[in-house]
Amino acid sequence: MKLYINRHIRLSFNNTAEFSDYYRSGKINYPKFYKMDGLSKLGFIALEGLLKDKENRFEPCEDTAVICFNRSSSLETDTNFQETISNDKNYFPSPSLFVYTLPNIVTGEMAIRNKYFGETSFYISEKFDEEQIMEIVENAFFDKSTKRVIFAWIENYEEIHEVLMALISNEECDMEFTNEQLKKLYNN
Repeated sequence: MKLYINRHIRLSFNNTAEFSDYYRSGKINYPKFYKMDGLSKLGFIALEGLLKDKENRFEPCEDTAVICFNRSSSLETDTNFQETISNDKNYFPSPSLFVYTLPNIVTGEMAIRNKYFGETSFYISEKFDEEQIMEIVENAFFDKSTKRVIFAWIENYEEIHEVLMALISNEECDMEFTNEQLKKLYNN
């Protein structure tokens, strides 16, 4: 099965404050953005950039899957949540942080916003592994109802705030979905 990268976006930020700047510059109106953790914000703004001019964007869609990867899971939020429960004298567990202590919440945020009802999954990998990514994305297309996959490598931990996101489908275009092409997009 031949698959193609129909659209892609690569974003990198110096710090998490820049996520809000990018959000505002896109004139996006989604107040829930400000309640999200950094990982979800990063996935959200990348998808907004990827799909900003796509027609019929917010119509219910059962044929689109969202599959994300990273190396640090939700450690940024996990660390912040741990700080709210580790001091007996200043114990204040935060439900708003706890919600985001699962990395797959970012796939949910993306699917909810765009009304995707296909598969959503999040994989943790030691590194950007184009072979593993290819295999998992290709396997999603074995479900005959899947026509498109939003793929993303989203890393938001310590000093790294980056995302590579692509819309993958069997709709022919100039850019094939291959190991070499993935590696090239990731390294540029």
